[in-house]
Amino acid sequence: MSNQKTVSKVEGKDLILERVFEAPRDLVFQAFTQDEHLANWWGPEGWTTTNYQTDVRPDGVWHYCMRSEDGEESWNKAIYHEITEPEKLVYTDVFSDKEGNTLKNMPQVLVTLHFEELNGKTKLISRTQFPTEEQLKQVLDMGVIDGMISTWNCLEDYLENTQ
Repeated sequence: MSNQKTVSKVEGKDLILERVFEAPRDLVFQAFTQDEHLANWWGPEGWTTTNYQTDVRPDGVWHYCMRSEDGEESWNKAIYHEITEPEKLVYTDVFSDKEGNTLKNMPQVLVTLHFEELNGKTKLISRTQFPTEEQLKQVLDMGVIDGMISTWNCLEDYLENTQ
């Protein structure tokens, strides 16, 4: 899946994605931090998201499950470290089980999201730091960029319908 709206690059063990959304920065930030928004767009196309815990504050947790149309489940959680509304979010992203326990055999990544104001639009810059270059390569081979483009396509559609 290609998308000329999303720019991606790799720097060492970091994956950087950038995209401009046709929505105000406050709304894009809220889409990433408010329960009622997240459940309506998070995840690749064809997947739905159910939030089980949404506590967006330092040391707070967002625990959720994404389900594909054929019933496949992916349990995940974000552990927040820094929230500077509406400019920046920093969190650790991990795979979890249904109870929210971190899966130890999967990489934990540090995600930093920057929301830049662009004359009523928002430039989103995502930097995901992997523990090793090998782990980054592994998820690249699994299609993480296509998955994020698909997820951001869902965000774009949601933002268009929300304004």
